[in-house]
Amino acid sequence: MSTSRSHSVVGTAVLLRLHLRRDRWVVAAWSLGAVLLYWSQAVSVDGLYATQAELDRAAASMETNAAFIAMAGPPRVLNTVGGQVAWQASAFGAVVAGLMSTVLAVRHTRTEEESGREELLRSGVLGRDASTTAAGLVVLVANLVLGAGIAASLVGYGLPVAGSVSLAVAAALAGLLFGAVALVAAQVFDGARAAYGATGAVIGAAYVLRAAGDVLDNGLAWASPIGWGQAMRAYADERWWPALLSAGVLVLLLGLASVLQRRRDVGAGLRAPAAGPAEGSIGVLGLAWRLHRGSLVGWSVAMALVGVAYGSLGGDVQDLLGDSDLSEALLAPGAASVSDAFYATAVVMLALITSAYGISAALRARAEETAGRVEGLLAGPLARRTWFLEHAVIAAAGSVAVLTAAGLGTGITLATATGDAAQVGRLLGATLAYAPAVLVLVAVTVLAHGVAPRAAPLGWVALLGCVVIMLFADLWRLPRVVRDLSPFEQLATVPVEPVAPVPVVVLLAVTGALVGVAVWRLERRDLATT
Repeated sequence: MSTSRSHSVVGTAVLLRLHLRRDRWVVAAWSLGAVLLYWSQAVSVDGLYATQAELDRAAASMETNAAFIAMAGPPRVLNTVGGQVAWQASAFGAVVAGLMSTVLAVRHTRTEEESGREELLRSGVLGRDASTTAAGLVVLVANLVLGAGIAASLVGYGLPVAGSVSLAVAAALAGLLFGAVALVAAQVFDGARAAYGATGAVIGAAYVLRAAGDVLDNGLAWASPIGWGQAMRAYADERWWPALLSAGVLVLLLGLASVLQRRRDVGAGLRAPAAGPAEGSIGVLGLAWRLHRGSLVGWSVAMALVGVAYGSLGGDVQDLLGDSDLSEALLAPGAASVSDAFYATAVVMLALITSAYGISAALRARAEETAGRVEGLLAGPLARRTWFLEHAVIAAAGSVAVLTAAGLGTGITLATATGDAAQVGRLLGATLAYAPAVLVLVAVTVLAHGVAPRAAPLGWVALLGCVVIMLFADLWRLPRVVRDLSPFEQLATVPVEPVAPVPVVVLLAVTGALVGVAVWRLERRDLATT
C-alpha cells in the first residue's frame, strides 16, 4: 500500500518547483494586496480619528449599523485600532486569500488537463496524484507567505502580536480551505471555468452565511469558514480553538479531493457536462453572451451590494469619518458637505472596481483564443473581426450594466436612509459619469489583446496605475503629466461638480480609436495556439 502510494506522487517535487517558479510573481502580487488591505486599515484609522473621543463616537455608530455588520462582521472592541483592523479587513482578507488559492489550485489541475499537458506528463514518470499534491502544496506555500506578510506588517505597525498572528492565521486557513474546495471542484467538473464558478459560489455562500449569522445572531456564521476565522476574536481576548475546526475540515476536503481524483479519467470530471440545446446558432453576440452572462450577473449583484453598503451610511458619514485633516484630504475638495465629498469619492471607487470586471470580461476573448477554441469558429462563416468585436461589445456594455447596478444600489439605499428620493437619480448619474473612464481601460485591454495575447494582462497594469494615482498622487506629489495618464483624472468630480461634456467625448473617442487599432492589428497577426 505504501509503495503504491509513493509511486502515485512521483514527480511532485519537480512539479512543485516548476509551479513555484511560474507563480512567484502571482503569489507576491496577491500577498502584497492582502498585506496592504490589513495595513492600510490601521493607517487610515489612526489618520481619520484624531482623538479617542472621535473613535469612540464612530465605534458607537458602527456597532449598531446592520449593513456594516453584514459587510464586515461582528463588531468587537471597535474603539481600538486593532479592533477596527480586524473588523474591517478580516472578511475581505479571507475572500482575497480564497480567490488566490482558487486561481492557483485550478490553474495547476484542471487547466493543465484542458491544455493537454497533464496527459503528456503522465505518459512519462509523473505519478497519478502528483499534480493534485503539487497544486495543494503551492496553495500551502502561497498562504504561508500571505499570512506571514499580514502578521509582520501589523506587528511592525505596532499592533499587539497575538491579535496580529490571529488575523494572519485566520486569513491563511480560509485561503487553504477555499483552495481545498477548488481541488475538489477540479475533480467534479470537466472544465476550469466550471471549477472556478463552483468555488466562487462557495466563497460567496460563505460570505452570505457569515453576514446573515452576524446580523441575525442565529449561529449561521458557524457554517462559514470566514466566520470561523472571525470567531478567533483577534485583538479581543483571542481564542485559538476555531483554528482547529478549520484545520479539521481542511483535512477532510483534501482527503475527498484525493479520493475523487482516483475515480475519474484524465481530462474528464465526475459530473457529466450538461447537454446543449437541440438547435442553435452562433449569431451576432450569441456565443459571446453565453460565455459572459454568468460573470456579468455575479458582478452586477456584487456591485449592487457594495453600493448598498455605501448608501446605508446615510447621515452617519460625519460621525464615521471624524474631523481630522486626513479625513478631509481623503475626500473630494470643494464639496458643500462631508456627505457630498464622501459620495464623490465613493462613486470613483465603484468605477475602479467595475473596471476590474471590464478588464476580466475583455480578457475572455484572449482565453478563448489561447485555449484553441477560436480556430474552429473562424473556419465557418464567422469573421475574425466579428468574433473579436462581440467580446469587446459585451465587455463594454457589461461594464455600464455593472456601474448601473452599483449606482442604483447606492442611490436607492441612500434615499431610503435619508428620505430624499432625488438621491436615486443623483447617485446613479454620478456613478455613470465615470463610464467613459472605465471604457478606456476596457479598450486598453482589447488593444493589448489585439496586438498579442501575451500583452492582454497589461489592462491590469493600467488599472493598478489608476488606483495608485487616485490614492497616492497627492502624498507622493506626482506631477500633473503623470496624473493625467489616468482617465479618471480627466472627468469632473461628480456629484460635487457638474459633468463636463468635452472630457466625456474625448474619452469615448479614445475608446473607439483604441478598439479600431486593436481590430486592425488582430487581422494582421496569427492566432495563438495551445
